[in-house]
Amino acid sequence: MTSVLPSVSSVSPNQSGYEAVIGLEVHVQVKTRSKIFTRVAAGYGHEPNTLTDPVVLGLPGALPVMNKAALDAVIKAGLLLGCDIAPVCKWDRKNYFYPDSPKNYQISQYDQPICRGGSVEIELPGAARNVMGGHKHIPLTRIHLEEDVGKLNHFASDSLVDYNRAGTPLMEIVSEPALHSAEEAFAYLTSLRATMVYGGISDCDMEKGQLRCDANISIRPVGQTTLGTKVELKNLNSISFVRDGIAHEIKRQIGVLERGGVIVQETRDYDGMTGTSQSLRTKEEAHDYRYFPDPDLMPVRVDDPWKERMRAECPELPFPKQRRFIEQYQLPYTLTSVLVWDRALADYFEETVKLAGVAKAQTVGNWIVNDLLREHRKSQAAFADIKVTPAHLAANVKLVDSGAVLPNAAKEIFIEMFATGDMPEAIAERRGLKAAPTDSGELEQWCRDAIAGNAKAVAEFKAGKESAINAFKGPVMKAAKGKANPKLVDETLRRLLAAM
Repeated sequence: MTSVLPSVSSVSPNQSGYEAVIGLEVHVQVKTRSKIFTRVAAGYGHEPNTLTDPVVLGLPGALPVMNKAALDAVIKAGLLLGCDIAPVCKWDRKNYFYPDSPKNYQISQYDQPICRGGSVEIELPGAARNVMGGHKHIPLTRIHLEEDVGKLNHFASDSLVDYNRAGTPLMEIVSEPALHSAEEAFAYLTSLRATMVYGGISDCDMEKGQLRCDANISIRPVGQTTLGTKVELKNLNSISFVRDGIAHEIKRQIGVLERGGVIVQETRDYDGMTGTSQSLRTKEEAHDYRYFPDPDLMPVRVDDPWKERMRAECPELPFPKQRRFIEQYQLPYTLTSVLVWDRALADYFEETVKLAGVAKAQTVGNWIVNDLLREHRKSQAAFADIKVTPAHLAANVKLVDSGAVLPNAAKEIFIEMFATGDMPEAIAERRGLKAAPTDSGELEQWCRDAIAGNAKAVAEFKAGKESAINAFKGPVMKAAKGKANPKLVDETLRRLLAAM
């Protein structure tokens, strides 16, 4: 049965007296050069069935060999998320028959996963945007490592299987049923994805299947503690579709109960393009995958030195970095909320601040968020390929600070600097954009004239209204034909006003 519902973006389940309970199962492909149990390359976009070998295809006599890089990555992920790393984990065979699994079983982890517990920090929807409040941690059940399966490609009259993806190392990150809205699920996936990318664990490109999510959704009357009947939602192939699909399913379940119906335990397919869902299959009971220890792979012991080596590679994550940027650099929330979610951008900011000086941190942040990102978007180049280095930007900031160029001229310099890679000093000389030197006596006279012409602003400034000084700057800059040094104008005005 297909379900079509109106817009779901703004309605809270609590308005109908129900609370949603959501758990997410997220699969993340680990970024390794080779697959998890064989030397054959891992990759995307190759000709079908070219990244295979006897191990991937499950041919008789082919034996798996563990890829340590995959274990390193999942241990790092567990440390980043505050998980307990198991001292010993083992491998199990998950048995099922489906064309995407050439061996008819999947090597996974069942009762001894590599990571247990931990949490994902999220910012609650609607939290105040000017303070670092409104956060909570979504608890995790486990993270385990397994091999990915192949991909079925469906056509008009047949289906073909591509085993290139089969055997790619895959983490399954399972949350507790602790999310209560589609917006929380969106925040959870955004934060989790950033953690994986920051750690170099995965690129998490959902279009390439590197991050995939299934959502388990139930509703219950507000105040009830027992869980309702769970519905699994599949084929959520973007973070936005996860949010929209969950919101759709919550409304669908509320509608069923309000009409006197019963929620059926089932798996549903959500189509993000049409905003509709349909039943795939009902689930009367859990699948029996007949797990048993894989006889070809030994258990793995993870000792403290191994964990400490991986801990040393763990980067500072976005939310801790945001709190530090606000405290250390006195940046507003609006700037940090742009800077911290891209590790390369955050590193670029800090490198520029080192060169320009901590006192110029907010100025640097404004240049990056407003000018650098604007030109970067227009160029469509990779961030690593842009020609404006931290040294370029710091030099431009210093030119303005010294009064050598005016702010508007610095904007022009930046655009040319982005296009050419030339240093700002050279561009200013070439384009004649340096501020003209102003005779100190002439500047003082312009300032005296501006003060004499605005007695009201003088009184307001004397009474403590700091912004009143701006009333004098316009006439001064007009008299100077826009070439006066703003810093000298400010200093001269303050000196003359203080002497009155």
